Amino acid sequence: MKQRETARHQELAEEAVRFIESCYRELGRAERQTAARAAEVRASIARTGTYAHTSEELAHGAKMAWRNSNRCIGRLFWETLHVIDERGVADSDGMAEAICRHMAYATNEGRVRPAITIFAPADADGAGPRIWNAQLVRYAGYEREDGTVLGDPVSAALTKRCEAMGWRGAGTAFDVLPLILQAGGGAPKLYEMPRELVLEVPLRHPDFPAFGELGLKWYAVPFVSNMRLEIGGLSYTAAPFNGWYMGTEIGARNLADGFRYNLLPRMAELMGLDTRSEATLWRDKALVELNAAVLHSYKERGVSIVDHHTAAKQFARFEEQEAQKGRDVTGRWSWLIPPLSPATTHVFHGRYDATERTPNYFAQDEWV
Repeated sequence: MKQRETARHQELAEEAVRFIESCYRELGRAERQTAARAAEVRASIARTGTYAHTSEELAHGAKMAWRNSNRCIGRLFWETLHVIDERGVADSDGMAEAICRHMAYATNEGRVRPAITIFAPADADGAGPRIWNAQLVRYAGYEREDGTVLGDPVSAALTKRCEAMGWRGAGTAFDVLPLILQAGGGAPKLYEMPRELVLEVPLRHPDFPAFGELGLKWYAVPFVSNMRLEIGGLSYTAAPFNGWYMGTEIGARNLADGFRYNLLPRMAELMGLDTRSEATLWRDKALVELNAAVLHSYKERGVSIVDHHTAAKQFARFEEQEAQKGRDVTGRWSWLIPPLSPATTHVFHGRYDATERTPNYFAQDEWV
């Protein structure tokens, strides 16, 4: 037991010092200051088995994690991330209050601001505060007796969990789920989402008025809330973050995927397309117009969004900037290419090293 603990402490110390050296180099700190901080961290780990990041280390580490995120095409803006330090929050009620503040700041009446709220790190056993929702805002999915789902099928399991905890939705295709939060080793607790914090965009198409009559909508901000932030060997198991949407995330995935809202057949019907043969490319035509509707609707309402061609060009600028800094860009190609017309972007024709560097964001179980 003692040997395992010593090995774990040594591994943490090595990872922590690697981060300190990288972080302080990027921040322009003197070698003497870096060495002193590294010694301080090693001493803390030897004494207590862990260490604590300074506010500056936490903020820059979270930004580095965005820069290292292989699945994100929007990394050009990594330095603009607003980091909210909530490590002192001790219970789920405090988590809920902090999340509300984050949502209000980030939503900003539609002028979305990238932000992350970081709660206390996990302990030596890996236990830490948790947000059981994959995203802070997501629509419920109600399973029917015939096996179909009203709403978002990806949320069906969590919807059942919320209902088992006493929640009852309105039974529409766009009911916002409550949050399930857990802190301090306590039991998960359910929190209703304040409606004023959820900005939604009614969807319409400028050339197909009947589309607007479907009553479709989507939420303005993608708040990712189930990933683990790792900085210098410490794991922050509750660290919800957001940027703004790329249109295809909604129009080519959330609304179009057959296992999500499956709207391509309905869009094709509204457009009067011949769906009897795949050779008519009705799916492609419907997909383009569904994405056009999303972009049009968000821009019409003044809500931040980016199209996939602009996002790809921004990623090219990110690659150039990283090259100037002497840093190689890693990436997971299958995530970086947009799901609509990928071959029209430079990303499709590139090759990326998929090595995962730290700091970074890592997947963890959505709920238990």
